[in-house]
Amino acid sequence: MTPYDIALLVHILLFCYWLGGDVGVFYSSQFVIDDKLSRETRLTAAKIMLGCDLVPKICMSLMLSAGGILAHYLGIEHQPWQFVGILLLGPVWLTMVLVLHYKHNASYIPLLTKIDFYFRWAMIATLIASTIYAYSTGRLAEAPWIAVKLLGFAFLIFCGLMIRVNLKEFSITYAKILQKTDDSADNLKMARSLKKVKPWVMTIWLVLILEAYVGIAKPYVG
Repeated sequence: MTPYDIALLVHILLFCYWLGGDVGVFYSSQFVIDDKLSRETRLTAAKIMLGCDLVPKICMSLMLSAGGILAHYLGIEHQPWQFVGILLLGPVWLTMVLVLHYKHNASYIPLLTKIDFYFRWAMIATLIASTIYAYSTGRLAEAPWIAVKLLGFAFLIFCGLMIRVNLKEFSITYAKILQKTDDSADNLKMARSLKKVKPWVMTIWLVLILEAYVGIAKPYVG
């Protein structure tokens, strides 16, 4: 396999596990809010949901680095400092994701959660600004479809942030389930929280499929 083939394979695998993992998270979440099930069953479903949720997060954190490397092999040139940034972005973002997942009881997690939140907003702004600049200066003249993919990824990050904002009631109730202090009213809040995020989840699935189509069809290329 050539380096390009390896980069393409990684890119495809990240897409598959992101979409597949996200579907698994959403499906298992329905059992967490089912108050007809026992507490133990709901907690088991929650563990499965949280475990599955790590997979899409890992895929998202690595996708830009994988995509940047793939773009390099497609002829999109980067300055050395830009390429180094692309290579470091994935591991740094992945490290933050893993620490937040596995060290959630550590004293520094509230601060790291805020850093992660604002980091994602910064990534959105950076992606939009850099895409506009690259397109306007002709760097993407041979592959204008990459602009669509980059802006689509920025929108995916935004959708993820909206899910995080609207899942607060879900997280609070899950903590109560762990402490055995939840009641029927709390469960309604949890269900309402999931209902709020459903449109954002469905949007992520649609945008991911659109991103895959753009990568395959490469529109706007003569």
